[in-house]
Amino acid sequence: MKGLLAFSITFIILIGTPAFADYAAGLNAYNGGDYAAALKEFKPLAKRGDARSQNGLGWMYLTGNGVTRDYAAAIKLFRRSADQGNVRAQYNLGVIYNQGKGVAQDYKAAIEWYQQAADQGDAKAQLNLGHIYLFGQGVAQDYKAAFKWYEQAANQGNAKAQLNLGHMHFNGWGVIQDYRTAIKWYQLAADQGDVATMKRLGHMYAYGQGVEQDYKAAIKWYQLAFNQAANNVLISLGNKYFNGQGVIQDYKIALKWYQLAADQGDVAAMKRLGEMYFNGRGVIQDYRTAIKWYQLAADQGDVAALNHLGNIYFKGRGVIQNYKSALKWYQRVADQGDAGAQYKVANMYFNGQGVVQDYIRAHMWWNIAASQGHKVAAKSRRKVEKKMTPTLVGKAQDLARECVAKNYRGC
Repeated sequence: MKGLLAFSITFIILIGTPAFADYAAGLNAYNGGDYAAALKEFKPLAKRGDARSQNGLGWMYLTGNGVTRDYAAAIKLFRRSADQGNVRAQYNLGVIYNQGKGVAQDYKAAIEWYQQAADQGDAKAQLNLGHIYLFGQGVAQDYKAAFKWYEQAANQGNAKAQLNLGHMHFNGWGVIQDYRTAIKWYQLAADQGDVATMKRLGHMYAYGQGVEQDYKAAIKWYQLAFNQAANNVLISLGNKYFNGQGVIQDYKIALKWYQLAADQGDVAAMKRLGEMYFNGRGVIQDYRTAIKWYQLAADQGDVAALNHLGNIYFKGRGVIQNYKSALKWYQRVADQGDAGAQYKVANMYFNGQGVVQDYIRAHMWWNIAASQGHKVAAKSRRKVEKKMTPTLVGKAQDLARECVAKNYRGC
């Protein structure tokens, strides 16, 4: 059974728009491979209690990037961040206890932390809870519970969860066996470039499982799987040279591999090329080329690329400062439920940057971000309330509820 399932646990470091300029500098430095600069920015913020910086610094101690690897320090920082409601730190603690990284493996502790992150809507935590219940790790095996968590993650677009839901329908685990529904979920995962799903669809068409036997369709899916797997190899090679893992760090060679992957349409490679041109890693710093690669990745919905573009236009890096364009990019991330971007959008409404000053909209977005654990947003919400009448505050609260009900779309 295990061989059929997508079982992939990854850590989350930092995604989204930061609340502080020095945090943003640390995030950009880390993504650009300048770990010393990232450490310089994260450390004082973490000491002041910034949850995102605590999570970022914890990640550095966990991986040994820029510091000596120290699991105890990583766990301590993750806990401080998680206790403030930081969903990424909660997820990371779940992975640590799930895998036994620097601690004894403890599925019950893993479940506790995954549950906290999952309750905040984190798709990866929901995915991993699905794995735990499917395999009965620290709990009784429970197909229905596994199905519930996979479905929640799949409905957020998580490809591995979509693949596993396909497996559950294919095999009749916790549901009535249904090849057609299995194909629906497989198709959604395959559309996101998941290699295992493409291979599975190839098998189904080759053997006529849930569909009419169709060798041409089978060959199409096998070919797509091969091409995507080749891209994954290119990305992996780029990462090895970028991070100096097993080889001497060489940004120019890394750039070559990323370029090959990006030319095949790989979004992660496009984003990495944007970062390298933006920071001058392996190439002469070139903001215009960075924007081009970020734009290509953003056009495919990459959250980090969208955030980078927002920051570029907000600060006028390589372009004329344009708050209206910055707001457009931040808004697209906010629409995906990112609390950091929601905080940023609220700031722009409060200050009238790129939009007519609107305290109601500022309150609405700060309220939404605060409801997701963004501490600074909660303080900002109280600040804007001093400038509003109770009627206007009530209107802003109504808009926030409506926005959440619409899953942040069209707010």
